[in-house]
Parts: sequence; structure tokens; C-alpha cells
Amino acid sequence: MFELDLSTEISALRATFREIRAVVDTDALEADIARLSEEAGAPDLWDDPANAQKVTSALSHRQAEFKRITGIESRIDDLEVLVELANEAGDEDSAAEARAEVAALQKTIGDLEVQTLLDGEYDDRGAVVTIRSGAGGDDATDFAEMLMRMYLRWAERHDYPVKVLDISYAEGAGIKSATFEIDAPYLYGTLSVEAGTHRLARISPFGGADKRQTSFAAVEVIPIMEEAKEVEVPENDIRVDVFRSSGPGGQSVNTTDSAVRITHIPTGIVVSMQNEKSQIQNRAAAMRVLQTRLLLAKREEEAAQKKELAGTITASWGDQMRSYFLYGQQLVKDLRTGYEVGNPAVVFDGDLDGLIAAGIRWRKQKPTD
Repeated sequence: MFELDLSTEISALRATFREIRAVVDTDALEADIARLSEEAGAPDLWDDPANAQKVTSALSHRQAEFKRITGIESRIDDLEVLVELANEAGDEDSAAEARAEVAALQKTIGDLEVQTLLDGEYDDRGAVVTIRSGAGGDDATDFAEMLMRMYLRWAERHDYPVKVLDISYAEGAGIKSATFEIDAPYLYGTLSVEAGTHRLARISPFGGADKRQTSFAAVEVIPIMEEAKEVEVPENDIRVDVFRSSGPGGQSVNTTDSAVRITHIPTGIVVSMQNEKSQIQNRAAAMRVLQTRLLLAKREEEAAQKKELAGTITASWGDQMRSYFLYGQQLVKDLRTGYEVGNPAVVFDGDLDGLIAAGIRWRKQKPTD
């Protein structure tokens, strides 16, 4: 007699989901959505474009989070109905669909459970990711471009909106640096465990005699902050340079000096933007990122904490947090968590969830100084 019994799996899903709901506090989420919806409906909302963008972005984030949570509950209910229908009809196709949905829900709820560990001050914000090539010549600049593609593919897999803010192409292969935004709830908390030095070991496609080459790239992750008014940046403290946006090989991609580079003289922090069409827009975007970096540095100093929100990363021997081996053993290994993936190709194609989840759990369990 045909019988599909997934009662144990469904009970476990419901139990974990109940714990998640208790942590997330959906009642508070609904209250936030109601308040923000009222603000977003105000007739004079767009009289202040900066505030309007802040309100609508916050509303969109909270609606997406609420929909995700309530959607899981509906999917568990639908799963129970699917199991009943499969048993009534003796339908193996429906049974296979139910088993597949159990596996999908286990992954979704597992991801959401990891999200409940993200309780840092900025963890619920979107992320600005900067990748810089380090030691290793052409291999390093090529590696930096591989990492950029990896994170963009990861965002694409999850349907997260991405905005490339700046790319500095190398004269040979790859890129010197790139900065991009991924704006979705909890993206900073999620991706902040990716910050650090990444190491690539492979047979170099740029050298002779099949020589193994080790190269490095640094990943920096900071939160998206619509406003950083706590940090005043006097005009005398910055140097602003304008130039034409460039593409691979240094070719100009427009005919006007619209790209902007801002150097904060006291700290040496440099921010470049060339994604927007106008110089004014690029300057505003660059100032926002600069102010965020200065704000984070200020908060760290005041709190005397050692959080690496956007700390100095040297991208060289001795401080790498993850290694990618593309010869012999073919392995990606996170040196902090011990988590390994035996297929680097899938990682470079954006399959990062396991590595990221292990990093988040490691960070939560790590003793604080």
C-alpha cells in the first residue's frame, strides 16, 4: 500500500520556524510596515527626496522580510496538503514533489535561522562590497575579477539587486579594484563574514613552464547608510579629482569627466565612483561611502572595539581567511571555520551559502576580546 509519511520532517520544520518567529518578532515588523506605509503615503513625501528614499527603502526591506516569513508558514501548510493528496491518490509524482519541497524548506528555514544570528548594529542593512587586488601581478588582478563575478553571481542566485559603483581595470588581466552595492535586508550582516584576505593558488595562465602562482585579493564590506550626518567632512579635508570613466584596457567609456575620486586627506581613505551619469551624482555617492567609512571608524574608536567592519586588509601572506586551490586537490577552504568545498568551480559560480553560513555561526560562537 502506498503511504508517504513526512510527519517527522514537517514537525521539525514547524518547531524550528516557531523559534525563528519568536526571535524575528513579526508583530514588530507589521507595526513598522504600517508606520512606514503611512509615511510613504504622505502627499509631501518627495519634497525631501533623501528622506523619501530612506522611507521607501526601509518599507521595501521590511515588506520583503515579512513576506518571506509568512510565505514559509504557508508553504508548510501547503506541504501537509500535498502529502495528504499524494496518499489519497497513490501518486508517486506528488510524493516526489513533496520530498523536494521538504528539502527546499529545510534549506530556506536553515538560511532564515542563520539570519536570526545577525543582531549587530548594522546587520540588517544592505552592503557595499569593495574588492582590491593584492600581491601576485596579473594573477591577482584576474583573481579580483573572479571574486567580483563570484559575489555578483551569488546575488543573482538570490535575486538581490546589485549596483556596480566603480571598477578600475588593470592594464593586463582583470581588475585593480571594484565597488558594488547589494541592497537587500541583512546583506551587510551576511556578507561581512566575507571581509578579509582571499588567497588563490593555481597554475598560472600568465606565466611560463606551468609554474604554480599564489595571489591575493582583499574584500571589504561596509553597510549601506543613507545618512552619515554624525560625521562632518570639511571641504579642506578632502581632495576631489574628476576623470573620464574607463573600461577594460583603459579605454574611455564616455566623453565627459563624470567619474569622481575623493581622497580624505587626514586618513588617506580614497573612494572612487563612475557608475552614475553625472559628476554631481558620482560625487554624492562617493561622499556617502566616505562618510560611512569614517562613521564606522569613529564608532570603533569610541567603543574601543576590535570589530573588522572595514578594517585594514593587507592582501598578502599571513592574514588570509580563505584559500582557493585550483590545482591538484581542487578545494576551497575557509581557514577560520574549517569549512571546505571540494568543487571550486561551483563556488566561483556563486554557490557561497554554505561558506557564509559557517562564517556567521563561527563569528557568533567566537569569544569576544
